[in-house]
Amino acid sequence: MGKKVEKAGDAPVRLANVDCNQSLKDKDEYKSLLEALQLKMLQIQQAYYAQGRRAIIVMEGIDCAGKGGMIRRMVQSLDVRGVHVWPIGAPAGEERQHHYLYRFWQRLPEAGSIAIFDRSWYGRVLVERIEGFCTEQAWQRAYREINEFERLLFDDGVRIIKLLPAITRDEQVKRFEERIQNPHKRWKMTAEDVRNWHRWDDYQQAMQQMLDKTSTEVAPWQVIPANRKWYARIQALKIVTDALARDVDISMPSLDSALMQEAMELLHRELNGGGDS
Repeated sequence: MGKKVEKAGDAPVRLANVDCNQSLKDKDEYKSLLEALQLKMLQIQQAYYAQGRRAIIVMEGIDCAGKGGMIRRMVQSLDVRGVHVWPIGAPAGEERQHHYLYRFWQRLPEAGSIAIFDRSWYGRVLVERIEGFCTEQAWQRAYREINEFERLLFDDGVRIIKLLPAITRDEQVKRFEERIQNPHKRWKMTAEDVRNWHRWDDYQQAMQQMLDKTSTEVAPWQVIPANRKWYARIQALKIVTDALARDVDISMPSLDSALMQEAMELLHRELNGGGDS
């Protein structure tokens, strides 16, 4: 499956050193791996539901890095009642009157569920920093606040996985062009995307500092080479399933024997015409 994915935690990952062009052998390999990983993801969801566990998946990255495609494959086989995808944009209304973490507290997963953030609280040290939506003092302070926030969640039993797909500037330009040319993808283009197109270096610097300051033992960053979409989607699913399954029994839960007996007896009566009319 290619070279080892870059990990943050033990030593800072340098985005400039990531080989973004790693790929799979062919479509058959992609489909085979995808099917197996999606099945494992479903098993994990069922285990988390049965055991009352909680998990958060954070997805950050430059525009056109493929976050949406990864998320779609991640949730494709799941029961929608046990997973919630939160697309995060600019704060609105009451959210603006509170600390920037306020709106994320409202979206934390309940027992037995998984929350996926398509962009997240890291907006404070990325877009808000670069666009000047907050002061330098505010975004500098945010690194400590975010680490404390994630530590608090971890200590409360929430498993946190943070993914950063990395693409080259040439690949981003190619994907922007595709969005412009494809009528079914034009809706993704915004004025902010066009502005950010010219701020590549600023975002690379901000993301590198984010990795350096917020990749912790309890919530490390995982950098995924993402020029090749099939490879990136498989790596994202592999990282997530490995992390969520670690030290967790994901075998299919057995039904209580007394409940099974009662259900079988009720079913037998129904099949034999003994049920209430």
